[in-house]
Amino acid sequence: MLAVLATFASPAAVIYKWTDAEGVVHFSDQPVPGAEKIVTTSSASAGSAAPAAHGPQSTAPKKPAAGLHLTQFAITSPTPDQTFFGDEVISVRLALEPSIKPSQTITWHLNGKQLDDQGPTTVQFNLQSLDRGTYAIAATIVDQETGESQSTDSVSFFVRQPSSLAPLHQRP
Repeated sequence: MLAVLATFASPAAVIYKWTDAEGVVHFSDQPVPGAEKIVTTSSASAGSAAPAAHGPQSTAPKKPAAGLHLTQFAITSPTPDQTFFGDEVISVRLALEPSIKPSQTITWHLNGKQLDDQGPTTVQFNLQSLDRGTYAIAATIVDQETGESQSTDSVSFFVRQPSSLAPLHQRP
């Protein structure tokens, strides 16, 4: 029975939203004093998130965010479960339709941490020299005028490094 319930469970994320003294709206996955807690759940459509209902789950169809109107918002590279070897450059691309508006910003997160070296309108960039391991990347678009946001589904990928014990890496 538990396996059946796990099949239908949708992943959820908690986001904290607050406005600083200068009126700038911020979002984080870490709690901040005075921040509003927002719970998001993945919906059936790729790359979308909607606030979770408090109390019983609603069976009404979810409407797209009023201010965003995105017809396409998904990470197209790397592909899910893609494996990279050695110091291979990892190309990250976001499919976004319609294009980003002046009031909207994009933030990127790698393993839950914001990538600060990406500009607020970046839809394509490269990751280099990642250590061996499993990574998850996601993007969030925020409309600064309305405060509405939408996140892509997280895409997991792997980086493998050759072993120094492998025959190809031994010195002659």
